[in-house]
Amino acid sequence: MQKRNYQREMDSLLERLKNEDKVPTLLLHSCCAPCSSYVLEYLSEYFSIVVFYYNPNISSEEEYNLRLSEQRRLIDAMKFKNSVSLIGDEYSPQEFYEIAKGFENCTERGQRCLRCYRLRLEKTAAMAAEIQADYFATTLTLSPLKNAQAINEIGEVLAMEYGVKYLASDFKKREGYKRSLELSREYSLYRQNFCGCIFSQRNKNESVTDENDRF
Repeated sequence: MQKRNYQREMDSLLERLKNEDKVPTLLLHSCCAPCSSYVLEYLSEYFSIVVFYYNPNISSEEEYNLRLSEQRRLIDAMKFKNSVSLIGDEYSPQEFYEIAKGFENCTERGQRCLRCYRLRLEKTAAMAAEIQADYFATTLTLSPLKNAQAINEIGEVLAMEYGVKYLASDFKKREGYKRSLELSREYSLYRQNFCGCIFSQRNKNESVTDENDRF
């Protein structure tokens, strides 16, 4: 089977949206401010965006709130063509531990991570249906350490289940990840060096991480 070019598919969609009278709404799941920076800069040209910060995988409430505050600060600081607002969900780590049970010893990007993607994307799809957004998407595909194909496959299944269009993406393409590094420096954003969960933090502590190797 030929590998899909998600960036090309998005290009085609965005070109069509240019000709529509109404600006569509997008519920964008964000894992953190640095990953959302490029995505917001890019997609706010075409969508009115509601950023949905929902990440129960994060290992501590202090870390969770730090990332949320940075997300809020970034949105307040950046200038956008169309509106960008924020929904910050309450810290609920038990939701992550429930889906991670039995998968604690999986390697990074294994079944535990796939279940985590599904957890966050399903909550996003449900929220998109609730607020009647036209599309939902996630910033997770910006990271070189994430499996964009798996994330998009999960998103497309959930789109059918919840009746909201999913915006498939591979945001690291076209130097999207590089641009997120530039924006992080420009806005002095806190950039974590682990995805958020205690298992990722444990793996980080067991290895040396390059300065640009961020989740």
